[in-house]
Amino acid sequence: MRLGLDISGGDFAPQATLDGVKLLVPELDHDDQIVLYGNKKLIDDYLNANHLNDFQIEIVHCPDVVSMSDKPIKAFQTKPNSSIVKGFSHLRKGKIETFASAGNSGAMMVGAVHAINTIPGIIRPAAVVMVPKLNGGSTIILDVGTNPDAKPDVLYQYGLLGSLYATAVLGTEKPQVALLSIGEEEKKGNLLVQSAFQLMKDTTDYSFIGNVEGRDLFNDKADVVVCDGFTGNIVLKQIQAMYRIMVKRGLTDDYFNRFNYELYGGSPIIGINGNVIIGHGISSPFAIKNMMLLSRDIAKSGLNSRIRQAMESFGD
Repeated sequence: MRLGLDISGGDFAPQATLDGVKLLVPELDHDDQIVLYGNKKLIDDYLNANHLNDFQIEIVHCPDVVSMSDKPIKAFQTKPNSSIVKGFSHLRKGKIETFASAGNSGAMMVGAVHAINTIPGIIRPAAVVMVPKLNGGSTIILDVGTNPDAKPDVLYQYGLLGSLYATAVLGTEKPQVALLSIGEEEKKGNLLVQSAFQLMKDTTDYSFIGNVEGRDLFNDKADVVVCDGFTGNIVLKQIQAMYRIMVKRGLTDDYFNRFNYELYGGSPIIGINGNVIIGHGISSPFAIKNMMLLSRDIAKSGLNSRIRQAMESFGD
């Protein structure tokens, strides 16, 4: 498995990303290889200083950097030798099986949609996060920012994508899919949610259980919760903020510690012809390591093959 990583991406790059590689190496399988995209001399110096030369690490020299302030589309046009652009180029050509970055999230989304392209039949890709359930396991939420202005048919399809992710990556049998709303009743919610409900309620593509409310994200009512990217991103940022507040006030325990984003590393973009993970800009080395392990797990799960197979019969 060839795992690509943007060394230049993130607020604390390249130090944090390289330190993440150091943490990652002992947890790799014998047939795993890391492909690092960034300044070759800088990476070589780090590998030499930390005695990592004997491991399966390949370097792709990328003298340019896509900064956090760069406009995503323009960056792809003007910085062909940047780590993000080269990483997506190699992913598209099959030279790597996963690509991850904690850098410019807009550029990562442009690469995922336009450089890699969506799987045939997918209307819009989705960003996925996992929220810990109180009694164990996780609730999958999608979308959390990819498509803020989703339409009902997109939400319907997110139900399928989320169900496939839960089965392939988390091993959940017959995942229960729900629609995020302001009430459990069929007529509750805005026009988008009400229209999506009508599409989802009689589906045979997955197990739809109806609406859930925000308080149900942490219980066992659903395994997959579907929403538009605008709503999902607000939910995600609120959860992150509450976790930080609890840490500051010393109110965490074993359950609340599971809300630490560093344990998951990043958000997968699903529905595209490749395995792409977007990490948090403030990612620590621990988060970088877990982002890479998540990318490997998704690639090994065969998720994209399952999505392609599902799309062949989708709508029949």
